[in-house]
Amino acid sequence: MTTLPHRSILGSLLGIVLCGGLGGVAAVAIVRLLGLDGVSGAIVAVAMGMIVATGAWVAATSAVRALRRTR
Repeated sequence: MTTLPHRSILGSLLGIVLCGGLGGVAAVAIVRLLGLDGVSGAIVAVAMGMIVATGAWVAATSAVRALRRTR
């Protein structure tokens, strides 16, 4: 089954925005929970944000692929 290219691109962009936003919110929460600020807080925020966003992207991509296989 083929999908329209513009639907695929829009879906990817939506996924990137949602997963990046989730990573950003999680990073801010983690830094505030740890009571960090300044450079150390920024470094921890970047690392945690990327880890959470990547994990969310992998989970979402796997879920979408699994749903396509069940059709």
